[in-house]
Amino acid sequence: MVAYMDASGSSEANKQYYDAFSADYERERGQNDPGGYHELLDELEAGYVRRFAEGRDVLEVGCGTGLVMVRLREFARTLRGVDLSPGMLEKAKHRGLDVTLGSATELPFESSSFDVTCSFKVLAHVPEIEKALAEMARVTRPGGMVLAEFYNPFSVRGLLKRVGPAGKIAQSANEHDVYTRFDSPARARELTPSGCVFAGARGVRITIPSARFMKNPLGRRVFRAAEHALCDTPLKNLAGFYVAAYEKRHAA
Repeated sequence: MVAYMDASGSSEANKQYYDAFSADYERERGQNDPGGYHELLDELEAGYVRRFAEGRDVLEVGCGTGLVMVRLREFARTLRGVDLSPGMLEKAKHRGLDVTLGSATELPFESSSFDVTCSFKVLAHVPEIEKALAEMARVTRPGGMVLAEFYNPFSVRGLLKRVGPAGKIAQSANEHDVYTRFDSPARARELTPSGCVFAGARGVRITIPSARFMKNPLGRRVFRAAEHALCDTPLKNLAGFYVAAYEKRHAA
């Protein structure tokens, strides 16, 4: 694991960061940038969830404003979300989503409540990642799946994030105000929760060097086609976002 930010990583610090982020979070997401970079990421992530969750009970850990959840509800039987930021959750509630305030390391749900538990762009900001993964496995039923996204240091994005300037996320905050970790595909396998087995992975952002390359129609067509074609190939190990799938065999 590589950590590059000197932030406390506490739940309170992360809550403050995401509350600050929530006001401007969708400026270039969702309906504000249809077909754009972030929408492609959401599409690839939700598409991977669909592989395991059609007609099943799903939980998204770190649901934010609900942009991925609105895709998941197209095929899930039931859908819940949890996030530690009231600011993010307020926007998710306006979308009519069933969301709850809570932490990834202490999920407010009974054991074996869901068939699929997923998390995107959240675990990279959790120092106690083993505890968060254990909690995701706990609330997943035997035979179900835990889908966990990691920031991959062996990617163009990983390199740029670790050596480049911090991106601004709000008027008084930037990316260096929150703890961030990078875990390789090999490390993702090592982090397999107790009672689970590593079952596969998908790579997201394999070919896109920077989000700005998808600002024009040609870039969107080219990179959209490339990402869909390569996401489940061996090149997934070079993706900026590595989504590991763990099958829960039995309770830990």
